[in-house]
Amino acid sequence: MNNKIIGVILIIVGVVLAMWGYNIYDSASAQLSRTINGDTPIEAWAGMAGGVIAVLVGITRLK
Repeated sequence: MNNKIIGVILIIVGVVLAMWGYNIYDSASAQLSRTINGDTPIEAWAGMAGGVIAVLVGITRLK
């Protein structure tokens, strides 16, 4: 496949993944958990960090 197509796909997947991670981070159960324990769900961090990494890799593929 063409590198530009792969880059665009990675950017789209990265944005969706980051949004999913933020939705988990902002959910009511996560807010309650942060209030009581001070812990953030690992799924939230993994989604947001994975999304950012996917977007950055996608941007480098577009060049």
